[in-house]
Amino acid sequence: MAKDTSALPLDEAVRAVRVSSRRRQVLDAAVTVMQRTGFHQMSMQALADEAQVSVGLIYTYFGGKEDILLATIVDILDAFRDQLEPAMDAAGTDPIERLAAGFRRFVEIVDENLDAVVLTYRESRTLDQEGRERIKELEVATSTPLHDALEAAIASGIAGDLDVDLTTFDMMMLAHGWALKHWHFASRYTVDQYITAQTRFILRTVLSDRSAAAYRHLTE
Repeated sequence: MAKDTSALPLDEAVRAVRVSSRRRQVLDAAVTVMQRTGFHQMSMQALADEAQVSVGLIYTYFGGKEDILLATIVDILDAFRDQLEPAMDAAGTDPIERLAAGFRRFVEIVDENLDAVVLTYRESRTLDQEGRERIKELEVATSTPLHDALEAAIASGIAGDLDVDLTTFDMMMLAHGWALKHWHFASRYTVDQYITAQTRFILRTVLSDRSAAAYRHLTE
């Protein structure tokens, strides 16, 4: 997650931006290399070559390969956590509008990080117990805005009687599906068409019969 440098003295702000840029450069390169070779076969020299930095510089920012893998996964989860709620807030207070806006932004972030999302599924089991626990905590934080919108929709009678945890998980899996099955869906859908189709599917399941008419702009 990018560090807020607005309150730092100029020289410190410049250093912070440089460090953030270098870390980003290494993490982007790590995604590329791990997609090509897998985590276990990735060498630090191959990573340095891809990032166009020295191996020594990589060790300035990361303790080793496992640290890089964890940082890569945390980076994408931070994006979900930090960007969903602002997108939902921009949609107003209606829980269904918020839900649709949150799902849209979720898929858009997936689309912006296709390789990283696939890597997260493929390599997260490599992490140690502490790393896996951190990922679980971040996944819960990521899902909270969607979970809260669903609860609000049920409480207001807009949504039917749902298992909120299960429905939230289903929405997250549909979002991730754009990356996991991109090889299949990209030939048939743009990302916007995929979002529209999946939003329609979600809301036709979520909305109560008496509320469906009010959201036809999202379901038809």
